[in-house]
Amino acid sequence: MEESLWVLVVMAAAVLSVVFFVTENPFDPASFLSMEEKELVAWQRARMQLDPGRTHHLETFKDMQKNSEPLKNVNSRILIGAPPGEKKLLTIGVSAAPPPQGSNLVGTLRSLFSASSASERKHFTVVLHVAGPDPNGSRWLAQMTRNLSALFKPHIQARELVVITTPLASSLPSKDLKKTVDDLPAHVAFRSRQNRDLAFLMNFAAQHSDYFLMVEDDVNCAPGFVTQVATTVSAWAHRPWVTLEFSQLGLTGKLFHSGDLPRIAHFLLLFHREMPCAGLLSRFQDLMQSAPVQFLPSLFQRSGGSSSFEEDNVSSPSNPAASVHTSLEAANNSVPSSAYSLDENFFYAKSAEAGSHLTVVLDTPAQVSRVQVQTGSDLRDENQLKEGHVELGYDSSNRVSDCDDYILLGPLVDGSLDQRVLSHKAGRKVKCVRVLVTARMPSTVVLRHIRLWAE
Repeated sequence: MEESLWVLVVMAAAVLSVVFFVTENPFDPASFLSMEEKELVAWQRARMQLDPGRTHHLETFKDMQKNSEPLKNVNSRILIGAPPGEKKLLTIGVSAAPPPQGSNLVGTLRSLFSASSASERKHFTVVLHVAGPDPNGSRWLAQMTRNLSALFKPHIQARELVVITTPLASSLPSKDLKKTVDDLPAHVAFRSRQNRDLAFLMNFAAQHSDYFLMVEDDVNCAPGFVTQVATTVSAWAHRPWVTLEFSQLGLTGKLFHSGDLPRIAHFLLLFHREMPCAGLLSRFQDLMQSAPVQFLPSLFQRSGGSSSFEEDNVSSPSNPAASVHTSLEAANNSVPSSAYSLDENFFYAKSAEAGSHLTVVLDTPAQVSRVQVQTGSDLRDENQLKEGHVELGYDSSNRVSDCDDYILLGPLVDGSLDQRVLSHKAGRKVKCVRVLVTARMPSTVVLRHIRLWAE
């Protein structure tokens, strides 16, 4: 009886949510949708509130947005510069809002350009979205526009920097924001505005490049970061992904396909009040049934930090006890276990055929948080495994020298991989780490190190 009563209460709450959303919601993004779509989204929002742990609560949104187009009725305007005349490889998106508390916007822009060579700058455009000011922020916006125009004149003339804003008419007034438990009104307003500003930035950027890289307004960039991003994208060209992550700094370093931006923008706008950007992007990943891929070392640091770009994870690899098995033919009297040792002994293979492998099988399955693989000679780029990838293996049948289920961790890029194993992959304990050759290598291959960070 109590269970039936609870079902009725839940249904009533959902119905009221639908009615309120469809009839009372004043937010402009509702005008992007048909009445049927609004009803579907309202039902999903009600489900999200009643059971926030569900990972499939937005299936209706996924179906609705299969052919997502740019947002309607969003009139972003250009304050400085002009979009590139031709499509670029990369748009680097930065969002700023007045007052810029804690930001280092000018320093971030300088770092983006100074960390890139002239040839690299031909392949990207920086788009800065500045939130439409409130009555107290117009002076700041005017001053910032003058400053940026003077400081970055060469990059503006070269169409390497574009500054845009979206008028307040495209935004929801603060009084209409939904307050959740323990939320201060200022926090709700901030996260809602951040979600909407990012959506408007993505909407503008969608047509100007193949990929979109998000950068916050308080970071420094590693020298040559554009080349490293481009190299990684090339290696992942034939593998499915939604997000590649090049730092652990919140939104900074997240890379998306530009073709996905309209869908992400719709998502951020529809649920702008529910949670911060990072949480919504994580839900979007769940919706797309794709885990983000995170690379090390980070290409970005917070402003004011060390400029050496040392690895964020300073702990040493643990390399738990394991056996090593391979189908590669050894050279120079080397042994396969040398590739897994923590000293300077390497494993040399005479050649490598497609499908051949070197597999580390842990004595006891472990939670692995990071994997590093290095191939090739120490002082030059010779003897690298150019065509290969790394897989994580799991075992449910108690095999002795192998696993029965492998998933791709990532391809080798210039013969190396250094990658975190994110939480949803680490839910199962890893038993095997396999380096798999994907194309024939006729000459000697050196497997220098396989290093694991495990618990």
